[in-house]
Amino acid sequence: MKTIIVYYSHEGNTDYVAKKIAKACGFDTLRLVPAKKYPDKGFKKYFWGGKSSLMAETPELEPYEFNADSYGRIVIGFPVWAGNVTPPIRTFVKENNLKGRRIAAFACQSGAGAEKAFAKLKEAIGIDALEAEMVLIDPKAKPNRDNDRKIKEFCAKIAD
Repeated sequence: MKTIIVYYSHEGNTDYVAKKIAKACGFDTLRLVPAKKYPDKGFKKYFWGGKSSLMAETPELEPYEFNADSYGRIVIGFPVWAGNVTPPIRTFVKENNLKGRRIAAFACQSGAGAEKAFAKLKEAIGIDALEAEMVLIDPKAKPNRDNDRKIKEFCAKIAD
């Protein structure tokens, strides 16, 4: 089954994990990029990111190529913002019919909220369950054996 990792990364943690999974499993990747960048420093970073997530915004994305019919499985990766999936992921889900595909997801966070974010992702897609879920704490900034183990276990769950 052909698989793609679709992800948004703000500070590089999700990008780091997506590339590790893609390398280990041989999956395609699609990095989503908002047309208007989010602030990446100070108060504005948390204010705009949190507000955008809580308001369930769907920002315009830079053009990307994706054909859902080409993939049987989609792995969605995102940082957790205010207990939510990031707005670029919401846009992707809104723009693409993902029903009938096997969906797995991973979230990178500094604190908590991933479980809540997974529930909101499932609701946005219109599914009851994810094939696999993984939560990592600052994987790029704070690499450790536990995160490496989780990535290996996640890959084993979604490998064909």
